[in-house]
Amino acid sequence: MKRWFIQVVLTLIFLAALPSRCPAPLTYRAGEGWSYEPEGGAKWTRTRAKDQLEVAQEAFDKKNYSLSLKAARRTVRVWPLSDYAAGAQYLLARSYAARGKDEKAFKEYQKLIEKYPKVENYEEVVQQQFIIANRYLGGQWFKLWNYIPFFPSMEKTTVMYEKIIRNGLYSEVAPQAQMNIGAAREKQSDYPLAVKAYEKAADTYHDQPKVAAEAIYKSGLAYTRQAKKAEYDQNSSTKAIETFGSFSTLYPEDKRVSEAEKLVSDLKTEQAKGAFKIAQFYEKKKKWDGALVYYNEAYLKDPQSSYGKEAKQRIDELRKRTAEQPAAK
Repeated sequence: MKRWFIQVVLTLIFLAALPSRCPAPLTYRAGEGWSYEPEGGAKWTRTRAKDQLEVAQEAFDKKNYSLSLKAARRTVRVWPLSDYAAGAQYLLARSYAARGKDEKAFKEYQKLIEKYPKVENYEEVVQQQFIIANRYLGGQWFKLWNYIPFFPSMEKTTVMYEKIIRNGLYSEVAPQAQMNIGAAREKQSDYPLAVKAYEKAADTYHDQPKVAAEAIYKSGLAYTRQAKKAEYDQNSSTKAIETFGSFSTLYPEDKRVSEAEKLVSDLKTEQAKGAFKIAQFYEKKKKWDGALVYYNEAYLKDPQSSYGKEAKQRIDELRKRTAEQPAAK
């Protein structure tokens, strides 16, 4: 066994000592990172920005995204003030997106807008950012170190939408981006922040009826969900009723008016139910004045509901009882 081991070791030493050539040596360039270069040097590098960008575009067209990334990045790094830098930055973002690295792609699109604000395809760039953010809103996971799927995050998704809006408050996608912030907050079950997002959309884009109507309606829905969260929230319920009332008044022709009215009716019934239960508590404790106050509130909230009708009966009986007590004394 010992002799066999010695022979193996000697053979490995002999092989390691033989002269060899690496067909693809590992090379590092500042701002570009590590890459394997073909024998004979870096055949993809060029001495002019225009030529370097052509290499990147050709590689991208051939779906060689690794090369398109390197060539586009080099164009931006070596010739940042050239006429081709913006195009290279755009291609860099597209290459990351093509490789499924959405977060990196979003950041590179953002750099494009910040460094080259007058880029010709501005609307297209913002649209691409919007598409990426929508994927994360739909539940796509953010990646740890851009490789390992780690977790979905509505907080990080919200930041993306906020950047899109800052890039252009009146771009084509900005109104929906603001609405999607509300949707992201609702996924967090943070209904107060969702309402703020929707109200901001309604206020900022009040001159766009479709957006404003959608925003006000969803504000009402968010208030309704907040009201039904844990113990019934009377304050949120009242705000929901007011919001749906504004919606119906401002947009009477909207198809959702009847649905809003149904929601208001349900909310009022819930309010009546809450007041009725409090009234029952006071009546059980023989605190007639408190019971009368809440039975009256239950009746006023929803007189046609079963709670309103029963509250009216209890009011009549309690008034009769309290009127009889002094006479009995």
